[in-house]
Amino acid sequence: MPGRFFDEWQVGDRITHQPSRTVTETDNLMFSAMTHNMQPLHLDAEYARASEFGQILVNSTFTFSLAVGLSIADTTVGTLIANLGFDKVVTPKPTFIGDTLTCHTEVVEMRESKSRPNQGILAFKHELTNQRGEIVLSMLRTGLLKKKGA
Repeated sequence: MPGRFFDEWQVGDRITHQPSRTVTETDNLMFSAMTHNMQPLHLDAEYARASEFGQILVNSTFTFSLAVGLSIADTTVGTLIANLGFDKVVTPKPTFIGDTLTCHTEVVEMRESKSRPNQGILAFKHELTNQRGEIVLSMLRTGLLKKKGA
């Protein structure tokens, strides 16, 4: 299913994306290895057990990437020219192996492109919540999108 064009959005539009995703140990291990993130909180069960969390923490850059991945089918697949930036990324609660994450999106800003009349700039607020309804990640993603018929 393609994403929406710039002119099909309005500030305040909200989406709860499906499917949700349960984070596995393999997800965390492979992502950490691929990105050379050798933080023992992500990889060493004994080290993590001795931490204040008592268990392995999922790599927060994985949760960041998952939020984008879960959101794009409903937002920007086929309509995105470029992501222009990611801002105000916060992780108010940790993510643990076995947590099921759901992405929620709200359009918080939009404006016509001054230099590209067939495109527009949109700011999405993405939030990931776990199975307990706790926000584990929040961020703004700004994208340059095609207009319909352009």
